[in-house]
Amino acid sequence: MNSFSVIEVNDAKWSEIIKRSFKYDFYHTQSYNLLETEHRPILCVSYFNDEFIALPLVVRKIPESDLFDCTSVYGYCGPISSVDFNNVSNDGIINFTDQLNDYFKKNNIVTVFSRLHPLIEGESVLNNLGNIYDINSTVAVDLRISPDEQRKQYRKSNKSELNQLRRKDFVIEEARSEKEIDEFISIYNETMDRVNASPNYYFNRNYYLSFLNNKCFKSKLLLAKKGGEIAAGAIFTISDKIMQYHLAGTKSEFIRYTPMKLVLDEARLLANDLNLEFLHLGGGVGGSDEDSLFRFKSGFSQLRFNFKVWKYVVDEDNYNKLVEIKFSSEVPETDFFPIYRLNS
Repeated sequence: MNSFSVIEVNDAKWSEIIKRSFKYDFYHTQSYNLLETEHRPILCVSYFNDEFIALPLVVRKIPESDLFDCTSVYGYCGPISSVDFNNVSNDGIINFTDQLNDYFKKNNIVTVFSRLHPLIEGESVLNNLGNIYDINSTVAVDLRISPDEQRKQYRKSNKSELNQLRRKDFVIEEARSEKEIDEFISIYNETMDRVNASPNYYFNRNYYLSFLNNKCFKSKLLLAKKGGEIAAGAIFTISDKIMQYHLAGTKSEFIRYTPMKLVLDEARLLANDLNLEFLHLGGGVGGSDEDSLFRFKSGFSQLRFNFKVWKYVVDEDNYNKLVEIKFSSEVPETDFFPIYRLNS
């Protein structure tokens, strides 16, 4: 069989494809893509003989035109396949890129941008379309080694601070009520305010409730408490042997205790109990390997992965016209892509 299909996010076939994939994460699932309500999530699937390669994208209309561009959902997305990417046939890759490119051109798609998954090395199937760029390193705890070996990779100060947190009666509990979820949302928003986060790091209440009660992947909201008061919390996902550290926040008055370290340590122990392979903590802010967030995460493991993005200009003529319309004079130097959406 040699065919190409575009699956809409409300179609049950989306989940069927994901479940048949060799490796995937929650970012690829139907439930997670259903949280994208502003634009149109699609799953592009290329079939070749007994294989398939699939790519989730989000289609956006370009204002004041009949043109479109594509991006990916928040987080780590990118291609998935029914077989290990090391075993995908060359003919299957050629088939995928040809069909995908045809779809873009026939549907007035000017540019495509996608974040790629550091633990699913699928960028090889995109090599003939546009360019792949290294952004930064991400940190993961290797759960395939023993819990004792994992802890040996902790920064020395982390071990001491974890012991202190437990002595000070900080405990970790899973959220059990909407009241606790609401308190976490407030703490998360307070944290984003504190670090001057951009608007795309904020989510409405329905996002959290839908996320924590979805049908496609498991999620847990772990809370650090002291004397019954919530000091910090984080949402973790569990999907196909990977636990992801998704959203996290700490109440201002507890920052000096760094209770998030205890949250992450307990998440690691939980991931071990579930026989997972990786606890992926992610990277720094905006592609940095030097900021405080990356330094915090790097204190839990020496294992690193590479975070990359894919940028592809499908239609050079319309791309140049859009850039010219956006910037009547000098085009600024920036890595932002597509540049015609800068500050919009």
